[in-house]
This record gives sequence, C-alpha cells and structure tokens, in this order.
Amino acid sequence: MEHKFIWDAWTAVGFLGQALFFGRFFVQWIASERHKRSVVPRSFWYLSLAGGAVLLVYAIHRQDIVITVGQATGFLIYSRNLWLIHRHTPATDAD
Repeated sequence: MEHKFIWDAWTAVGFLGQALFFGRFFVQWIASERHKRSVVPRSFWYLSLAGGAVLLVYAIHRQDIVITVGQATGFLIYSRNLWLIHRHTPATDAD
C-alpha cells in the first residue's frame, strides 16, 4: 500500500511541535556551553511543555494512542518540574 504525503495545516502543527521540542535541546546545549558544565535552564522546561502540548494536540487529532500517551505523560512531568522550580527557586535565581 502506497502512502502519499499530504501537506496540510495539521502537518504544520506537527512540525511546529517538533521544532519547539528540538529547541529545548538547543537551549540546553547553549546554556551548558556558557556555564562549562551541564545545566538545564528553566527555558528548557518551557520549551518541553510547549512542544509537548502541541505534539499532544497533534497526536490526539491523528488518533495515535502511542504518541498521545507518551506526550501526555511528558506534559505532566514538564508541568511538575516547572511547578517545583517556581515553588522552590527565589526570583533572583531565574534563568
């Protein structure tokens, strides 16, 4: 069975989610290079949350249970990490 690639708005949504998700690795790499050690800046978690949310919407639209479960789980973890950061980090330590 041949599968024909069709570019539509949902494909653009999927690529946007992937771009946001990739951005988190780029941000983490740059931050680590600047600090000369491995660091995970707050923006990593925001990009994770944004990319995960967009990919979750995409997965739900595509009715793909595997991607939906994976992204939903990640979304909860990213949210929890941001909650912990905001709860325990003084405003002066913000990234």
